[in-house]
Amino acid sequence: MELYQGPLDIKSIFSRWLDEERESNYGAFIPFIGIVRAEDNIEGLSFDIYEPILESWFNSWVEIAKERGAKVKMAHSIGDVPIHTSSYISAVFSPRRRVALELIDEFVEDFKANAPIWKYDIVDGKRLYAEDRSSPMSGSGILTNKENR
Repeated sequence: MELYQGPLDIKSIFSRWLDEERESNYGAFIPFIGIVRAEDNIEGLSFDIYEPILESWFNSWVEIAKERGAKVKMAHSIGDVPIHTSSYISAVFSPRRRVALELIDEFVEDFKANAPIWKYDIVDGKRLYAEDRSSPMSGSGILTNKENR
């Protein structure tokens, strides 16, 4: 798991990941890139992350992937990310394409639903909580209550 301030350098991250796995004999490398879209007059998105829970979440996926003979990698932005740049990258390396295809889908969907990341729209230079693009986290206590956000 890798965290970066600001937008992600997709080419650099993917290149390094490929170099790291060059000798691993994996037959499939399935990446996923999340790009900040220009919508609702936003200038970008901004992210806050609770790192200890994210690390625990990610480590559970490392074990799930290992059980299937695969490996997962992930990078995410902290702070402001302008439109048309990347805030999230993940990838699965696997000996078999079917495992990689299934695992990347499960991983990305679970990330979207359960990762401890708070998303804000940037409008007129201000961060506004993006409630319509956020999912309550199980066990997040007061953070689940919309009135307390």
